[in-house]
Amino acid sequence: MSTTSRTLQVVDASDLPDYPIPVECRLDSHYFIQFNHDRYERSGFRRKAYRDPEVGFFGMELFFKSHGETPLGTLPCDDDSLAFLLGLPLDRWLSLKDRTFNPLYNWSPVRCDNGDIRLAHPVVQEVMVAALNGHLEHKASNESKAVYARRKRLIEVLRECGCGDALCADVYAVAWVDEWLLKHHSGQRRMPQIQHSVARALDAAAQEGVLGRARAGR
Repeated sequence: MSTTSRTLQVVDASDLPDYPIPVECRLDSHYFIQFNHDRYERSGFRRKAYRDPEVGFFGMELFFKSHGETPLGTLPCDDDSLAFLLGLPLDRWLSLKDRTFNPLYNWSPVRCDNGDIRLAHPVVQEVMVAALNGHLEHKASNESKAVYARRKRLIEVLRECGCGDALCADVYAVAWVDEWLLKHHSGQRRMPQIQHSVARALDAAAQEGVLGRARAGR
């Protein structure tokens, strides 16, 4: 973290790096954060924090508080917001910030995708990008499992509706019918309500040339 002083409150946005995490990204189930203890042990921040534990404490608080900010991993630039974030009176925050080693060690201004200027820290940014990627991969994995289970159940429904083995084994056709039902069938996929929707979906699939693709060599 490079020391940020009050003179950095006004900056030329055109000269700032772009922050990589969009404003709309959220980690609502983000209860744990990655903390590289060995990296922290060797950090300049930890070494300096031993000389001024008060700054070290509030510096770590900002590290953790930034995980709930927008965009993820950033801090506001203005002193009023920073003081409020830490639950400190403004004058006490300013006294901390004016120290040679202060809680904004290595935080610097960045430009966010909505045009706002915020403070970012390279290590926090790295942690947040990794957490966001892991969250998205987990979400995609769960969605894939849900799609698989839904289409497996759809095959059972198609059999109950009298569809043959060729259709039930056609992965493309089953996926097409599944997507059609998501758009056009409200409620649960239970018999007998689903039967009418399946008939409509198969009619639409036939008109689109979806049925019999494997047998036609397509």
